[in-house]
Amino acid sequence: MNILFVHQNMPGQYRELVQWLAAQGGHRIYFLTQRRQPPRFAGVETRIYQPHHRPAKDAYGLSKAWEEATGNGFGAAMAARKLEREEGFRPDIVIGHVGWGELTFFKQVWPDVPIIGFFEYYYSASGGPVGFDPEEPVSDHAPFLLEARNAVPLANIENVDLGLAPTRWQRDRFPARFHDKLYVCHDGIRTDLLMPDPEVSLSLGRLSRPLTREDEIVTYVARNLERTRGFHIFMRALPRILKERPGARVLVVGGNDVSYGGKSSNPGGLRAEMEAEVGRNVDWERVHFLGQVPYPDYQKLVQISRCHIYLTMPFVLSWSLLESMSMGATIVASDVAPVREALSHGETGLLVDFFNPQALAEQVVDVLARPGAYAHLGPAARKHVVETYDFLGKCLPEHLARINALVQQDKRIALP
Repeated sequence: MNILFVHQNMPGQYRELVQWLAAQGGHRIYFLTQRRQPPRFAGVETRIYQPHHRPAKDAYGLSKAWEEATGNGFGAAMAARKLEREEGFRPDIVIGHVGWGELTFFKQVWPDVPIIGFFEYYYSASGGPVGFDPEEPVSDHAPFLLEARNAVPLANIENVDLGLAPTRWQRDRFPARFHDKLYVCHDGIRTDLLMPDPEVSLSLGRLSRPLTREDEIVTYVARNLERTRGFHIFMRALPRILKERPGARVLVVGGNDVSYGGKSSNPGGLRAEMEAEVGRNVDWERVHFLGQVPYPDYQKLVQISRCHIYLTMPFVLSWSLLESMSMGATIVASDVAPVREALSHGETGLLVDFFNPQALAEQVVDVLARPGAYAHLGPAARKHVVETYDFLGKCLPEHLARINALVQQDKRIALP
C-alpha cells in the first residue's frame, strides 16, 4: 500500500504506527512534515514542506489561525502534488493531523484518495483549561478568539473520510454532529517496552551514588513547566512534602518554555516565579530540575519513583500519564475529567483536587510513608493500560481495521 502521513512535527501521534507499518515491508510510506530535522525511520521517505504563507504578527486575531492554517494547507498540498509529479507517488490513503490545517486542500489534489484526520481538540471558553484557573483571568475577547480557531476543524470534518480522537473526553469536546464521523482510539502505548524494573538505578551528577527504588523519590514530568500542567500547584506542595519526609528527593523533568496557555510575567519563566514564591520553605538540595531528558532516562526516572505526580487542567491527556501507568508507578493526579477517563481513584491511582496543594502534599506524604498500603495501585494501573491502551494488542488492530475499511480490498494491511 502507498501511505502518506502528514504532521507538521513528525512523527507526532504516529510514532508507533508509522514505524510498525514500515517494519512490515511491502508498503511505500512517505511522511510530509515542517520539522527541519525529523527523525529517520527505516522504510519511510521523509519530505519537508514549507508553508505557502504565514500571517503577520499583527494580523487580525479572529482570522489569524485560519490564515496560518490555509498557508500550511496550501504548502502541504503543493508538496503532495510534487510527490506525484516528480516521484510518482500517489497514496492509497492519507493519514494526518487536522489541527494546523495541513489536510485542508488534499481533496483538491486527490479527490478520490481517502483521508483519516486526527482531531485533537475543539476550543471553547468552558470545560477546558481556559477560565479553569482563577489565577489566569480570561479576557472578554477570549470566547471569540477560541471560536475562531475552530474554523480549522469545522472545515476539515468535511474534507476527511474518517476522523480520529484519542480519548472519549477529547471527542466529546467536538460538536455532536462530528461524533458519527470520529472513532475513538488512542495512539497506543508500548507496554511491552515500558515495564516496571525493580533493579533500576539512576545517577545524578551531584550525588555520590546512584538512586534506586530503595530511595524515597518523588517525580514530576511535563514537556514544559507550565500552569496547564499544574506546575504551580506542584511547587506549592513541595514545602510540606520535603518537611514531613526529610529523606525524600524530588526529580522534576520539563523545559522552561510554554506549550499551552500564557507565559509567566517573570523573566525567568514560571519556574523562577514559583521558586520566588515558595523560597526559603524548600530544601533546594533535595530538588533536582533535570530539564528535558533523553527518553531512556525518563523511563528510569519513572521506574525509580515511589510517588509520581501528574497534574493537568482539563486538557489533552499526556502520553506520560499512560506511560507511567504502564511502568507500574504509584500516581497522584489531578481530579479532572480527562484523567478520570484513564485512572480510577483508589484502584489504579489517586486523585486530588487540582487547586489544593495541601491535599496534594498530604497524599504524596502518605504514599511515601506507607508504600505498602498503596502497593496494589501500580500493578493495577499497568493491567488497565495493557487492556485499554496497549499499542500492539489493542490500538493497532483498531487503527488497521479503520484504514482497511477505506481502501481497496487488494491494498488492505494484514492484521497482527
